[in-house]
Amino acid sequence: MVSASGHDADMLYATRFYADDPFIWWEVRNETHVALSPLEIDRARPVARVTQVHGLAEFLPPQPKDSSAVAVIQGIAKKYRIKSFLVPEQFSAGLLEKLRARELKITVSDQPFFPQRVCKTKEEVSALTTALRVAETGLRRGIDVLKASKADKRGFLQWSKTPLTSERLRAEMDSAVLHAGGSPANTIVAGGEQGCDPHERGHGPLRANEAIVLDIFPRHARNHYYGDLTRTVVRGRASEALRKQYVTVQEGKRWVMKQMRAGADGTALQKELIERFKIAGYPTEQRKGRWVGMFHGVGHGLGLDLHESPRFASGKLFTGLSITVEPGLYYPGVGGVRIEDVVIVGKTGVRNLTKFEEELELR
Repeated sequence: MVSASGHDADMLYATRFYADDPFIWWEVRNETHVALSPLEIDRARPVARVTQVHGLAEFLPPQPKDSSAVAVIQGIAKKYRIKSFLVPEQFSAGLLEKLRARELKITVSDQPFFPQRVCKTKEEVSALTTALRVAETGLRRGIDVLKASKADKRGFLQWSKTPLTSERLRAEMDSAVLHAGGSPANTIVAGGEQGCDPHERGHGPLRANEAIVLDIFPRHARNHYYGDLTRTVVRGRASEALRKQYVTVQEGKRWVMKQMRAGADGTALQKELIERFKIAGYPTEQRKGRWVGMFHGVGHGLGLDLHESPRFASGKLFTGLSITVEPGLYYPGVGGVRIEDVVIVGKTGVRNLTKFEEELELR
């Protein structure tokens, strides 16, 4: 692999060394190695989980005319008598062509490079839990600010005598995440109609008595695992239609979690949940060219990537899988509702890592 572990979860998984600049990792005869620049090598030696840490110069002549990654990899192949390399599918196409031009045999894998990533160890579950607590800290700040806000005569929320916007509330949540040891990114604060688009970040003034979707998914700054958490709230009173929609999502999430265990079919469970919502009066369909209902998956794997394999509906669940459970219903005119927890799948059920309460109306 040749990549930056700060952006490539496979590299981070293989080395447990975080860097924003690319470096080289390889495995040969059951031993793992990394080659890094002088800028990173001393920082990597005590923490990188590999057999050996090398400097790039080790694989180049004393006064190299070419010190590119291609030249270093050629040197690695020569020193370790490597005739061919297997690389992941996200390997740089440009680098691949340059290596092949120098007559190195390169095969691109059509399988996950580290399939064991999907089954979390006790250490990884602990890291996920820590990251989730950081997410909960950010969400708690958001809830506290909303509770302290007041509606003006037009129904817009005011906080500290100034308008409360999605941007302002997001900044408060993200700031709390930073102070708790996390790295926030793209936190969702979507009120009213905006909440009917699941990936709309939210913008502009927030209003009383309408749904606000709060979805926060920071990365822990030290262990680099992600937390992911969504709650839907109303500052004030929810309409009867919104209250009913919320309870339907809440009950749907609880039903799914009761069915989940190793061997359960995620594809079938997702289809059945969508059907249960339909029977309850919430069909998934297009209305005037816009999707309504539950038009996203029940959940996704979570770990060193925010959206890891497998998706909930990709087949059978298995022991050690860390996955989100986040059903949602979205109907313009009523609002969007999504509630999300993170669970670990076991032989007889799931363990819910999320500790945050579910409360629709904030008074």
